[in-house]
Amino acid sequence: MKLEVLISKTEKISGLVKVPPSKSYTHRAIIASALSDGTSKIFSPLFSDDTLATINACKSLGVPIVEANGCLEVKGGKLKQPKNPINCRLSAATLRFMTAVASLVEGKTVLTGEEGLLKRPIGPLVKALNQLGIHCEARGEYPPVTVYGGSLNGGEASIVGDVSSQFISGLLFVTPLAKNNSKIVLTSQLESKPYVQLTLEVLRKHGVNVKVLGDHEGYVTNGNQKYKPYNHRVPGDFSSASFLMAAAAITGSKIRLKNLDVQTRKQPDIEILDILEKMGVKIVLEEDCVTVEGGKLEGISLDAKNIPDLVPISVVLACYAEGETKIKNVRRLRIKESDRVEAITSELVKMGGKILKLENELIVEGVGRLKGATINPHKDHRIAMACAVAALGAEGKTKILDAECVKKSYPNFFQDLKSLGGKIVFV
Repeated sequence: MKLEVLISKTEKISGLVKVPPSKSYTHRAIIASALSDGTSKIFSPLFSDDTLATINACKSLGVPIVEANGCLEVKGGKLKQPKNPINCRLSAATLRFMTAVASLVEGKTVLTGEEGLLKRPIGPLVKALNQLGIHCEARGEYPPVTVYGGSLNGGEASIVGDVSSQFISGLLFVTPLAKNNSKIVLTSQLESKPYVQLTLEVLRKHGVNVKVLGDHEGYVTNGNQKYKPYNHRVPGDFSSASFLMAAAAITGSKIRLKNLDVQTRKQPDIEILDILEKMGVKIVLEEDCVTVEGGKLEGISLDAKNIPDLVPISVVLACYAEGETKIKNVRRLRIKESDRVEAITSELVKMGGKILKLENELIVEGVGRLKGATINPHKDHRIAMACAVAALGAEGKTKILDAECVKKSYPNFFQDLKSLGGKIVFV
């Protein structure tokens, strides 16, 4: 159902919000549990369009998954050939992880999705699976994908590290179950390394071991390993929390966010705390809670290599900061849910932002104040949420079109922002 949201300038926000569970962790916990021999439980998982795509994909392979009282019970075991193509909707993580998982399934598996997903690259993973003994084909470099599985031999595969870390995570899920040992060699430097580290952490919890070569230059796995069941508790999502933190920052407000693991620092996007502090925001950390208090913002230099999901909201913060902000290593944002470089630039320029696009860098001149506009989020949840935050400090009213796209990662985003005092009307 189409949703439009009207946002007016909001002087102050305040209050406490429980941050939604981590999307990245939920995906990984579901898949590792599906590959385990026995029953695993996932407490406090994220229920969003993307994670539901992964749940349904696993169910289509014969994995019983039951939800009760906010907990998923996953009974792993032998995977079965799906009766129909697997619809990954708009979830690239589902597509890439399940393409790898399909290599373990006897027979033919077809994976497809909605129009936006069919523009996301899959070619490097297809080539790597073929090197490991699987007959796998795609539409050039893009989905749909057809996998003829059941004979994952192992061996050596090479793959790029700077297109999507999800390719590597997909291979790491399945090579421990290959008939022989495997070696994955990266032909370019790994970007978004913390996401691969998150995959490795989930594998360890399930009793699966992977040897990391150098600084993630490659990986060695012994074949014929077994996944053991594990009961997960999903932490809050710093990617989602970043939008609420930025809302406090640009309105000079104080809010508290709970359900955040600030001790282990395992989520890549916990870096939002460092970004905000460098810009002049006061951050107070407690055991599972973060207090954010905004003030005068200053421009900074930022490397997006490991934190691509923080770029849209960082550009918004930069618009409200004094001076210039430089964000390098943004090239990969062009192959996300939208071309995020073009999308965030075009929409914020409508609001009066001054943004210079270079080949692999964004330079934002702080203007201190934006103006309301009609925003097309390009069906991208992070563009919609970033522009909604920008609207809180903008003069006049801002209309966000296709606002339902936030269901991909943070279904209650607008309700949570409104509960903090954001002037939001659902049209």
